[in-house]
Order: sequence, then structure tokens, then C-alpha cells
Amino acid sequence: MEPDIFVVMGVSGSGKSTVAFQLAALLGLEFIEGDELHSAENVARMAAGVPLTDADREGWLKVLASRIREARVAGHGLVLSCSALKRSYRDVLRQGSPAVRFVYLHGERALLAERMAQRAGHYMPATLLDSQLATLEAPDPSENALTFDVMTPPDVIAAAVAMTVSPPH
Repeated sequence: MEPDIFVVMGVSGSGKSTVAFQLAALLGLEFIEGDELHSAENVARMAAGVPLTDADREGWLKVLASRIREARVAGHGLVLSCSALKRSYRDVLRQGSPAVRFVYLHGERALLAERMAQRAGHYMPATLLDSQLATLEAPDPSENALTFDVMTPPDVIAAAVAMTVSPPH
């Protein structure tokens, strides 16, 4: 039986980290903050307001896929926060485990921008929100993603996702 591996995805300001952390705590799984695995070069680009290209993201996505693969091979569950904006990015993550489940958080631009403006100490400037929204390809039905509006409280989202997990046999 495959371990439970979730990627909580969405643009900046959608609450990925909060939901992923709460989901991991509910399920007793390891939590990985995907942003912490960006290269120093990528962090510097984003902090300067420069959107990342597919080439910039390639190495980062491979690192995340490797972490997913390590958890799967070890038989451990995992919850990862990652923007996973394009299907091609999610396909790279699925190389770590074809059974990975995506939790897509979406919301209105104004609310996302407001949330980003209220954050302190994050390198991602609110000016990059529009480029993320332009890049975003919402998961299609074939990806079997769970979708939630960011107006839903994070604990409610985490609890709803946790309900999809089969109890251990």
C-alpha cells in the first residue's frame, strides 16, 4: 500500500504552508515547506521581483520529487507545500510518486494580494502575484486534485483532506 503523500498547491498567499502544516499534524506525517528548498539564486530572483522561469524551477522541482520519492520508498507519508503552478510541474512531482495527491487552494486575486501584503518576513513580493496567476494551470479532472476556496478556514480544509485518508489496516 502506497503511503499518503500530499502536495498542497496554489499561488502565493493561498495558505499552502498553513494548510499543509495543519494537515501533516492531523495525520502525523512529515511536513516539508517547499519554499525552503529553493536555491539561493531563485530566492534572490523572487526577492528582487523577478518571476521564475520554467528553467529556474526545474532543479527545485526535481529536489521536491526526490523528497517525495524518498518518503514513498521508505513507506512514510509526507505533506509538501509547493506552488505546483503548471501541470508539467505537477508531472515532475508525480515522478516521485504516481500516487501523490494534490490539494489545490484557489481564491480571488484581491484576497490573495491582501494576504501577501500582510505577511512579514517572506521573500516573495506581492508584485509577483500577477505572474503566478498568469502561469497557473488549475488541475484538470484527470489529476484527481482536491480543490478548496481559500475563504475556507485552513483547519477546515486540513480536516476535510484528512477525511480522505484510509485508516491503516
